[in-house]
Amino acid sequence: MSEMVKLNIDGIDVEVPKGTTILEAARKANIDIPTLCFLKDINEVGDCRMCLVEVEGRRGFATSCIQKAEDNMIVRTNTPDLIEARKTVLDLILSNHDRDCLTCTRNGNCELQKLAQDFNITEIEYQGERQKHEIDDLSPSIVRDFNKCILCRRCVATCKNVQGIGAIDCINRGFKSMVSTVENRSLNDVNCTFCGQCIEACPVGALKEKDSTKEVWRKIKDPEAYVVVQTAPAVRVALGEEFGMAIGTNVTGKMVAALKKMGFDKVFDTDTGADFTIMEEGNEFIERLQNGGTLPMITSCSPGWVRYAEMNYPDLIGHLSSCKSPHQMFGAIIKSYYAEKEKIDPAKIYTVSVMPCIAKKFERTRDDMDGAGLEDVDAVITTRELARMIKQAHIDFVGLEDDIYDSPMGEATGAAVIFGTTGGVMEAALRTVSETLLNKELDNIEYKEIRGEKGIKRATVKIGDKEVKIVVASGLKNANKIMDEIQSGKADYQFVEIMACPGGCVMGGGQPIHSSKTRASVDIRAKRAKSLYTADEKSTIRKSHENPVIQKIYAEFLEKPGSHKAHELLHTIYVKREKYKLD
Repeated sequence: MSEMVKLNIDGIDVEVPKGTTILEAARKANIDIPTLCFLKDINEVGDCRMCLVEVEGRRGFATSCIQKAEDNMIVRTNTPDLIEARKTVLDLILSNHDRDCLTCTRNGNCELQKLAQDFNITEIEYQGERQKHEIDDLSPSIVRDFNKCILCRRCVATCKNVQGIGAIDCINRGFKSMVSTVENRSLNDVNCTFCGQCIEACPVGALKEKDSTKEVWRKIKDPEAYVVVQTAPAVRVALGEEFGMAIGTNVTGKMVAALKKMGFDKVFDTDTGADFTIMEEGNEFIERLQNGGTLPMITSCSPGWVRYAEMNYPDLIGHLSSCKSPHQMFGAIIKSYYAEKEKIDPAKIYTVSVMPCIAKKFERTRDDMDGAGLEDVDAVITTRELARMIKQAHIDFVGLEDDIYDSPMGEATGAAVIFGTTGGVMEAALRTVSETLLNKELDNIEYKEIRGEKGIKRATVKIGDKEVKIVVASGLKNANKIMDEIQSGKADYQFVEIMACPGGCVMGGGQPIHSSKTRASVDIRAKRAKSLYTADEKSTIRKSHENPVIQKIYAEFLEKPGSHKAHELLHTIYVKREKYKLD
């Protein structure tokens, strides 16, 4: 049992395990201490000084996010001196901040803006010289605007400590300090994977996704364009949060209704594309397993992970499945099979993917993403961008009546919907692979040993008399561990799932952003993932190979998984990428 310490905070007696910070102890007592740089378990450095408190008997203020609670400590969090000190700190931060709040994507969801309101900041006392920096918008996924940076270093800690990348860091000293990259290059020219976890960590608008909404609106208004939208599984359990709904609420019906009101010609489900992925990936795995192919085979649905592998493990890219990700496969099917069936000129079809991931913006620009001779996907918007478009259209999202996806490309399985969480791709694949290899229907199709929040999950699955060793990893720091095992020859896995974002797509870099306080108190990943598993359980069909739409398209168009036609449309190649582009 942990040793406990007792202290008093603002007149309230609190008992916490030894080693607990004053900030955590205060939160246990429902006492709010403001923070900016603090990000639980990721960035606990006390840089911003917003969380100052008074400790009786000690000179000066204590930084509550790093100061440990001690027995008999008496702490005050809201004295006049503290309020004044915090207000001064806030004023100094604001004095060097680009305060164009009305035109900022984080307007209304900015931790700095919230503190300015709380402290009744109506004018900036410390007006002085401000530096002006160029905006880095060369990447297809991320825009970096240091003029809005408050040097909290949350992005740096996330990139380095969570993802193990270190694409950004704090450079220079004093007034010239800034968060940047090697030689202050664009994110497009360094070892950034475009996972977007830095955006999720940023408390202000210094980092954001590259906006594609204007182009999508333009196409919707174009009478010559046939605009088709598809939505990823993780979007439906997060979009509602942008409209004040509970974290993890499944809003599939309202989302579809909103998209139809916005003017899209067809609203399809990326889950159908995920079912194609399982058919192709499952077939590829069986081929490798039975015919001495390269093992372990590694999933290729996560473009941030694929880019990471190409930069860091180019000698191992043969282990990656050659399958495109679900939305790219689906885009190719829409511009080939669907166009042919509906007698639509594929050149007039404009495909939009709504994704939880900003690396998908990069993925659509990759070579070989044009299976039908045209770009598979013409635009990618994030969950946040879709929310902004719905608000622009002045649609009462919460009040919408549920609607359903358009047929025939809106029919999918429970296996497809769990793609949105770590372990979901593996589980969906095993359902199909097991029944294909055994040539019979299984009673148990749930693989709970690869579910949950652990960053690395290992298991041995029995398929008949054959044992298949599998591993699931989420977050690039964990991916690094698995790839090192494979590279050193220590790994004896046959099948590997890797997702760039910790927790999988439900925690993608394009999902709704929550404050550090919410992130510390609510298991966002678990709530979103639970909604996906619930949707799977309620599905009429829970295995990709039983989807009648998939069966029909193979019979009429693709012939069979792994066919020449399927490879032309649904598979891709990988290339070695340099970590840093030299001038």
